[in-house]
Amino acid sequence: MIRVLLADDQLLVRAGFKALLDAQPDIGVVAEAADGQQALAAVREHRPDIVLMDIRMPVVDGLAATRLITGDPQLAEVKVVMLTTFELDEYVFEALRSGASGFLVKDTEPDELLRAVRAVVAGDALLSPGVTRRLIAEFAARSKEPAAAGALSELTEREREVMALVGIGLSNEEIARRLVVSPLTAKTHVSRTMVKLGARDRAQLVVLAYESGLVRPGWLG
Repeated sequence: MIRVLLADDQLLVRAGFKALLDAQPDIGVVAEAADGQQALAAVREHRPDIVLMDIRMPVVDGLAATRLITGDPQLAEVKVVMLTTFELDEYVFEALRSGASGFLVKDTEPDELLRAVRAVVAGDALLSPGVTRRLIAEFAARSKEPAAAGALSELTEREREVMALVGIGLSNEEIARRLVVSPLTAKTHVSRTMVKLGARDRAQLVVLAYESGLVRPGWLG
């Protein structure tokens, strides 16, 4: 059973999401929160698999709550997906840098929401759609200058290549086709790269690819 925590200050939004999620045989809502402070307390109490976190909430906003959750080693297994009203929300890239595993627009189709929840819990990130790649590129361009690439020194040449492909939003299957290897081999390279860099998930790997200068905005292919 995938355990979900809903954090949104709008009761109707939470009610709609809860009705959809609880109707699934493999998903259940274990708690709700109306602000980031409540969300953090509920995460610590219930240890959900995934938090659907609104960005804009009172008391403590979703970004601050996400940093507190992803920065707590005791909550390392908890995934956070940001909920936003607009596809190009100005805070989304910062949310990914803060440790979120991706984002969803609130009016997303029900099937897409369910797929997203299952994908994130399985270890994937919500970074494949073209709109997300454009968003990451746009806001990475506005972020700080690329840091020194010293953090990448432990990576092999192939791992750097794979990381760059993850950075432009390619899935394991797409990486495998690009490098003419099996999907399992591509997945292994991605996993090893994440371990070496201490990346929480693919979303953080994308952020690191931009911040290290390995990938620059506009390199979308």
